[in-house]
Amino acid sequence: MAVTFFPGTDAKLLAWSLNFSTLITAGPTTYGLTTAQANTYRGLHNAYATALAACDPSMRNKMAVATKNTARNNLKTNARLLGNLVNGTASVTNAQKLQLGLTVKAKPTPIPPPSAAPALDVMSVAGWTVKVKLHDTTSGKKRGKPPGVSGASVFSFVGAAAPTNIAAWTFQGSTGRTSIDVEFANTLAGGTTVWLTAFWFNGRKQSGPACAPVSSNLPGGMVSMAA
Repeated sequence: MAVTFFPGTDAKLLAWSLNFSTLITAGPTTYGLTTAQANTYRGLHNAYATALAACDPSMRNKMAVATKNTARNNLKTNARLLGNLVNGTASVTNAQKLQLGLTVKAKPTPIPPPSAAPALDVMSVAGWTVKVKLHDTTSGKKRGKPPGVSGASVFSFVGAAAPTNIAAWTFQGSTGRTSIDVEFANTLAGGTTVWLTAFWFNGRKQSGPACAPVSSNLPGGMVSMAA
């Protein structure tokens, strides 16, 4: 666990440590600690306070600085240990951790399922292959996926009218890109009407609404480009 709760200067660290020591000494079990652990830390705090005071500019020397640095390292090492114990105690609330001066990790906000359907454009039809492109309908731009979207699932149907039940469609695959080639059976006659639809999904594979079906006609060996 990376510790980031220590202040950057000696004076601020001393103030932080005083608050930490005062709270855990007053109620060690409240934080998942023992009286002995709180007393040990209080001794390290006092040693650091004394060593830091001896580093006053009017009396500062190399030996005093070395003593202070050793006391600071001992204090930090023990504070890390106690901090881990506090963080590992289920009964200690985030508010209590913040009172101690510990860092509380923010819980990531779950990305919700996509709320809007993609726009589906037929870009070209070559033989029995239909190239489609998807884009965000909420941004006003004809490219890219919306925020929070990982990819799209694409479905096809062959027939004069598109069904309303997605179970009647053929799943063509999922992609993290915004374009996909949909392959139809090469036994289909030229002029056959095919339909395509798609929906976005997020990183947890939760899907959004499907877009309105888009139709195209297979040229059966010819190549046509979307207008």
